[in-house]
Amino acid sequence: YVPPQVRKIQETLDDKKREELGRLKKMVNGLINRLSEPNLSSVSGQMEELYMANSRKDMNETLTDILMNACVTAVAMPARLMMEHVLLVSILHHNVGIEVGAHFLEAVVKKFDEFCKSDAEGKECENLLALIAHLYNFHVVHSLLIFDILKKLISAFTEKEIELILFLLKNVGFSLRKDDAMALKEVITEAQKKANTAEKKLQDQARVRFMLETMLALRNNDMRKIPGYDPEPVEKLRKLQRALVHNSSSGRETQLRVSLESLLSADRVGRWWIVGSSWSGAPMIDDKTSKAQQKLHIGKVSSKILELARKQRMNTDIRRSIFCVLMTSEDFMDAFEKLLK
Repeated sequence: YVPPQVRKIQETLDDKKREELGRLKKMVNGLINRLSEPNLSSVSGQMEELYMANSRKDMNETLTDILMNACVTAVAMPARLMMEHVLLVSILHHNVGIEVGAHFLEAVVKKFDEFCKSDAEGKECENLLALIAHLYNFHVVHSLLIFDILKKLISAFTEKEIELILFLLKNVGFSLRKDDAMALKEVITEAQKKANTAEKKLQDQARVRFMLETMLALRNNDMRKIPGYDPEPVEKLRKLQRALVHNSSSGRETQLRVSLESLLSADRVGRWWIVGSSWSGAPMIDDKTSKAQQKLHIGKVSSKILELARKQRMNTDIRRSIFCVLMTSEDFMDAFEKLLK
């Protein structure tokens, strides 16, 4: 058995494989270029056929690369186009398997984190945030991730972050209120506190006030107070999604309930949210902690007992500890107490 990580290295050497991947990329690219609401049904059908004919790993990587190149640009992407791209991912996520949405989501979140830390002047951050927002709108990811991102943005609270908070609330605010009103209330309270303390530092006071007003409108469920808010396009595409998803019950069950931290540390600790996700490479738990746990306190034990333990092939700390406890205890109660320790 060759783990996928090792397989990747072997495949780079294979010319035939490279040629195949090039052909696959052309086919997927052709479908994505033709993507629009009227022909979404035929495009998603052809994509499903490609998933059946090729390896999932190749398809996931190819689709993610093409969508990222199409959607993550330095200029703001039209909302409609963004929604249609994400809707395609959502349909494949429900019809083919959750690893499709999981792979795309992980790539988007990592890229978003990268751009947030950099001082890029373009609109990449907004575009990536729009992708995450629509993945939530079309039931690929749970509201937990959106709340994590909001908390992260509120904790930084610079002018760039305020713009992103406004952008996110405008896109998914009312859905968040429907899903978890209490969590939204906590986020709004946190933002109000942060606004009060950061008021002097921020030059653009009007933006902060506007953000707080938007949050207040959300809390009071007042849609009229949010300029440019129009839930109709999302609702229309959700209806289309329900028509194209084979399994009608699959909605909430296939949502990925994964936190921001888990996604960002997926390479180190594995992907628990994907069933059967392989793990190879660095240990999931830091070695130091496991070694520290193994250093058990045996107490003062004579060298004679330790020699006996060695003879009986008690070759690890924990085995030696148990052996010494059993050999030196006065009665069963004493042994029980020592074993618990």
